[in-house]
Amino acid sequence: MADLSGFDANQVEPASEFDPLPAGKYVVVVTESEMKPTKSGNGSYLQLTFQIIEGEFKNRMVWARLNLDNPSEQARKIAQGELSAICRAVGVLAPKDSVDLHNLPLVISVRCKKRADTGEITNEIKGYAKKDSASLATAVAAATSSTPPWKRS
Repeated sequence: MADLSGFDANQVEPASEFDPLPAGKYVVVVTESEMKPTKSGNGSYLQLTFQIIEGEFKNRMVWARLNLDNPSEQARKIAQGELSAICRAVGVLAPKDSVDLHNLPLVISVRCKKRADTGEITNEIKGYAKKDSASLATAVAAATSSTPPWKRS
């Protein structure tokens, strides 16, 4: 149980449902990181929480799960490759702890994916890049554009 005395829902706007982010590039920082056990219990993954820091979707969150401890060698290699891309994007090539990656801006590429189990559209991070003036301009333009990606030049 949790003590909720003092909370009055009449004084707070209710949370609204969030639709998936449009596919595109977003400037983000890692705000949280945690190692969690896999559902099967035979490994663990690093869950990273990314917060968008600029543009129309500022303060929205996106998550990545990196299977760093997994019986599948391929899963480990993919996760290590993603972690390497994140480290290079934020300029921390040999982190001692995942907190070393926090609050450092980078650009993520997000795509929309249909879940096989529910058919629901969700977001998936497909790439990581350094935040520089060129990628920043592209990310902000993509995040704020109302033109569909396939019609952009």
